[in-house]
Amino acid sequence: MIEKLIYLESVDLVEFFGVKNAKLDIIKGHFPKLKVVARGNWLKAVGEAGEIAEFEEKINLLIEHYNQYNILKESVILELFKGTVSNGENGEDDVILFGVNGKPIKARTENQRKLVKAYDQNDMLFAVGPAGSGKTYTAIALAVRALKRRSVKRIILSRPAVEAGEKLGFLPGDMKEKIDPYLQPLYDALMDMIPAVKLKEYMENGTIQIAPLAFMRGRTLNHAFVILDEAQNTTTNQLKMFLTRMGDNAKFVVTGDITQIDLPNPQTSGLVQAMRILKGIKGIEQIIFNVKDIVRHRLVQDIVEAYAKEK
Repeated sequence: MIEKLIYLESVDLVEFFGVKNAKLDIIKGHFPKLKVVARGNWLKAVGEAGEIAEFEEKINLLIEHYNQYNILKESVILELFKGTVSNGENGEDDVILFGVNGKPIKARTENQRKLVKAYDQNDMLFAVGPAGSGKTYTAIALAVRALKRRSVKRIILSRPAVEAGEKLGFLPGDMKEKIDPYLQPLYDALMDMIPAVKLKEYMENGTIQIAPLAFMRGRTLNHAFVILDEAQNTTTNQLKMFLTRMGDNAKFVVTGDITQIDLPNPQTSGLVQAMRILKGIKGIEQIIFNVKDIVRHRLVQDIVEAYAKEK
């Protein structure tokens, strides 16, 4: 008789074991000769070596499936134990990753697909286009996928804290509370893609960092997927500072909408200037989104087009 301990890293235990351990009971039912006990994130099995080896193999399959899809159905447990489930079970194209509750997150427009393809071929990307075109959401999905695949060690998301008509000084709270409203769209995207338990762990241990642009100064960002959102509101010096933070094995994505520049006149947008200066450099790709990429409510596309005509 031997004993085997398996650690379930960053797993939502209710999702993995089921309500009142219903899924754990299914697992136990397939290994009646083993004594299986769950204690927190540890799973202990006691029995003969051959049974233990098979048990560990099946549990690792369940962990792998959960990490990919963020969900573990009872039917999937049965299929995995029978060896009849396929990781491409939904048969959908353009899936970047599976979000919370197994929701497929995929490139939905031609330019979103171009961004996904360009990611594989370049280390720095500029994704520029109107609000609602999915440029930031797609970039964050690529970052989460890279983290899952362990091709990067951390994700860093940033925005310049430039007011769109509001004033930071009049907002209540300390600096974090003043800044958080600017970063909320980034939190929203992450909450779509990473289960709450795992996201909280990532935020606490620094695997995922969300910070205003000013906090990037002086850093060298190695082994990281770094996204700068709303870059149209950076000055020339701010964007140059950000781009030169790039370290070894890093991916940088810069997103923005040059029709929504909130910088006080007569400052020039660093994004507009950078796209002109850096155009044609190998390893840097620019993807230009348009109104056809807008994936919000159908009226958003009409609103953007109407304002464009007025200009």
